[in-house]
Amino acid sequence: MTKTLPKQAILIVNAGSRRGADMFDQARDKLTAAGVELLDAKKCKTAATMDKAVKAALKKAPIVIVGGGDGSLSSFVDHFIGTNVVFALLPLGTANSFARTLGIPLDLDGAIDVIAKGEARKIDVGCINGDYFLNAAAMGLAPKVAESVPHGLKRKLGRLGYLVWAGWSAANFRAFRVKLEDGKRTFRMWATEVRIANGRYHGGLELIENADLKSGEIVVQVVTGRSIAKLGWSYFASATKLKARHQTVREFVASEFTLTTKPQMKVSIDGEIGAETPLKISALPDGVTIAAPRA
Repeated sequence: MTKTLPKQAILIVNAGSRRGADMFDQARDKLTAAGVELLDAKKCKTAATMDKAVKAALKKAPIVIVGGGDGSLSSFVDHFIGTNVVFALLPLGTANSFARTLGIPLDLDGAIDVIAKGEARKIDVGCINGDYFLNAAAMGLAPKVAESVPHGLKRKLGRLGYLVWAGWSAANFRAFRVKLEDGKRTFRMWATEVRIANGRYHGGLELIENADLKSGEIVVQVVTGRSIAKLGWSYFASATKLKARHQTVREFVASEFTLTTKPQMKVSIDGEIGAETPLKISALPDGVTIAAPRA
């Protein structure tokens, strides 16, 4: 069920995101011009101050607008669970995968238009070891890149910087063993990457086409085998929508999974390093209310 968005909001921007510091003043002024009454607007330089600001805002406004990248959005979604506050977003990061999944424009004017004229929509959220996330998590080469990419390279080159660093990191990367259980069956395989998806996009690319924010289920997509070249081909085939793209992965869909690996692997949750395997994975249906484009 959808509903019209309230007009009062609080804006909180991550000044450490790729465009956050530069876009704060524009975002504040354009939101006001679009008819959104800002009860407060804050520019936060650290994750701790942003976390505190989001918690406080939830008690004061019917909409909290978070400006930042995918990591910022997922870091604070836990606070919205179980509330009636609408989570609105300004995509100011590098990949902005969650905005792409929702169909929110990546330009500032378009994103603000959604907040001013869009609708409140309940969507599912994913959960890994008790930590909620909005879009997608991954293990394999992606977390290694996210953990080690120089901040200056990421800030200056954006997605291109990630691709350059991924090529550099791949030289020392090795495949790993995966055991995936859905409560009925157990699957074992070699993998170079595992994607745990609530949304369709990962790294700014539409890789998990069967993911659905209203399904009540999570998609686990595995790039199988031991070849790093095959992983690169999988990305290329998905990015260019080749018919062969489905042959490079195996997909599993369920409301809950248990996932273990050999060796133990770190997990990147919406671009931020989070848990380590073993993982308890689940979907929370209608877990949060999002400011979304009108259907």
